[in-house]
Formats: sequence, C-alpha cells, structure tokens
Amino acid sequence: MKLELEDLAYPLLAGTVTTDDPAVAFKDADYAVFLGAFPRKEGMERKDVMAKNVGIFNEQGKALSDHGKPTVKCIVVGNPANTNAAILSAAAPKIPKENISALTRLDHNRAQSLAASKMGVPCDQVEGVIIWGNHSSTQYPDVRHAKTKDGVRIMDKLDHSYLEGEFLTTIQKRGAAIIAARKLSSAASAAKAICDHLRDWSLGSDGRIVSMAVFSDGALLLV
Repeated sequence: MKLELEDLAYPLLAGTVTTDDPAVAFKDADYAVFLGAFPRKEGMERKDVMAKNVGIFNEQGKALSDHGKPTVKCIVVGNPANTNAAILSAAAPKIPKENISALTRLDHNRAQSLAASKMGVPCDQVEGVIIWGNHSSTQYPDVRHAKTKDGVRIMDKLDHSYLEGEFLTTIQKRGAAIIAARKLSSAASAAKAICDHLRDWSLGSDGRIVSMAVFSDGALLLV
C-alpha cells in the first residue's frame, strides 16, 4: 500500500506512516477511515460477522480514544457499518458522537446513478436523493425530493410502482449483487464514495443534499 501510494504520484501526498501500532496510527490524525472489518462473503448475513467485528471495533475505539485528537472525524466503512460505528463510539468516550459516521454515500451514489439513468441524463444532473436508515437491505432510497438540475422532479417522470418496487430493491440489494458477481465486496465504487463523504464533510456540500449515517439525537424528522 505504501509503495502504491508513492507510485500514484499525488502532488498533495506529503508522506506516509505505516504501522500496526494503534497508538502510532491514531496520533494527531484529523480523519480516520475504518476499512478494517471482518469481510462479508457470499451467503453471509450481517449478523454472521458481528462476533468478530465487536472485538475489532472495541479495540480500535479504545486506541482512538486514548491516542487520537478529540476533534478527529471518523468514517466507518466496514460492514455492518452502522453497528460498527456504534461499537466504535461506545469504546471511544473521548470522541464526540457527532464525529463518528458510517458510509451510506455509496448507496446514495447508487440511487443517484440509477435515477439518472432512468431519466436519460448524466449522473451529475440529478440531485436531492436521500438514503434513510441503515446501510443494509432495510434502507430506504428516497427520491421524493430528487430532481434534475433543470428542475424536473423524478417523481413526476418515473412510474411510482417502479420507484417503490424495482428501484428500491435494486439499491437495497446492490451490495449483495456485487458480491455475487465478483465474490468480493465493492471496491472502486466504495473508495469513490469515501472520497465523496470526506470531501463534503470537510468542505461542505454547497447546499446539495448528501447522505451519511450519523447518530440520532432522538428527534423526529418529518419531511
């Protein structure tokens, strides 16, 4: 990984530190991306990987709390991402809950891309997609507020039975479909979603609606 990072020749890469010591890894970090989780494989449910992930994220959370900045922003990618984020937070009491998030941007990107395809426009011409709930097959990809950049509402152009049927299930089961096709979880699309998530969290989204899993404050949101 270190050699590949160097060979990418990114002009903003100032250097790398490679270590298996969490105290070194988390020291002075402004952002932490948690890719390391027991991988979900074909035929496995998320509950099947929980026992291993509890140990992983308890250990990582303690190290983060002991050695990381209290301002560090954390994104959990390893599935089940929402649950792993909750475990991480519980094990890292010095890190504010609002600084720990889980990746739903991949689901957001999938929904945006599929909606744009059905509308016959480029992906960047659709905005307003929202992912509600967990990063799992129970999520709800919401296009009620989605529209093209010239103001055409998705709900006005696409059949509602499709949006509440095939569209929903396609997004909800997309991860499983990729695992079935390549025998591994999403790679390039997940990396892109992580970049999108961190860019918008760091720099703002310029008023665009984006999706990320965050801890609920218990308030009821009506839309």
